[in-house]
Amino acid sequence: MQYFVVMIDYGRRGREAVVDPEITRREVVSRVASGEYKNICFIHEIADSAVDDITVEILAEAAVPEIPASGTDPQASRFDHVRDLRKHEMA
Repeated sequence: MQYFVVMIDYGRRGREAVVDPEITRREVVSRVASGEYKNICFIHEIADSAVDDITVEILAEAAVPEIPASGTDPQASRFDHVRDLRKHEMA
């Protein structure tokens, strides 16, 4: 049998161990990425009688890539600005 233990730290309110034998590794990664699991102390994978600390692996898998806040292309904006300057110089 394999299952995961996610230890969440609530600060002064204490800690909570989330243990669900039916949850998969993919689901743990999904919950970390979505922010459902925050302030994680550790994530352990228990398989048969072995315990592995997989916190770093799960956090790396759940990392969301950085997306620039602006959807504009800076080079295109520069070209538009130069074109506008030329247009106004001619007038």
